[in-house]
Amino acid sequence: MSVEPQQDRPPIEESATEPPSPPAAPVGYSLVIPPGWIRIPLRRKRELEAAVRKLVAEACGRLPAGFPRDRVTPYRLELERRLRKGVAQAKKGAGLDLYLPFEQQSGTLIAASFVVAEISVGDGRSDQAAMLARMSMDGGTGAFSSATVAGSAGSRREIMLPADPNDSAGLATRRVDYAVPVPKDAYRWVTVAFSTVGGGSPDDELADAAVELFDAIMTTFRWSRE
Repeated sequence: MSVEPQQDRPPIEESATEPPSPPAAPVGYSLVIPPGWIRIPLRRKRELEAAVRKLVAEACGRLPAGFPRDRVTPYRLELERRLRKGVAQAKKGAGLDLYLPFEQQSGTLIAASFVVAEISVGDGRSDQAAMLARMSMDGGTGAFSSATVAGSAGSRREIMLPADPNDSAGLATRRVDYAVPVPKDAYRWVTVAFSTVGGGSPDDELADAAVELFDAIMTTFRWSRE
């Protein structure tokens, strides 16, 4: 079968009318975090260690001039211990990044953090009910509601968790979980888990403000494909 040339339409215009290729599955994400918050990467050991050392050094550098010298080393070691404990807990849940507030907001340091994690579903199913059931088993009970994250249909829940008997602080926490399937990839989900103790109680005004801030952060979540 022959094709007659079309003199009134150059070939380049014909190729331009072909439908664009569908976007590939995301390879990452981005977030806009408030001033004073920091990110600790959990899957790159060199970057993780550098971030922990930098945080500890900056914290020690902010100690008041009258801080006793013999207490600087114990303070540094305790701060590093707490940071590494938080990192270890975040890594257990397939964490990608840990976010922490490092500077005071309106004169107050928020006792809060959140972890972005990637969960692979081995059978290739993106069944939302099964995924949320799995999250409930791992992190308490509570109803999920619909939530749109970066144009993807996800879920959100907010729960109160009792104090951990193994935690010397002994404080209850307020937790907010987001779960969203990765577009174009039936094997992957991204979860974002936030927790705060507020000003000592998970239902006080400081906790309310922390949750509101976290929800605002989640509105900046975007997929990246490069």
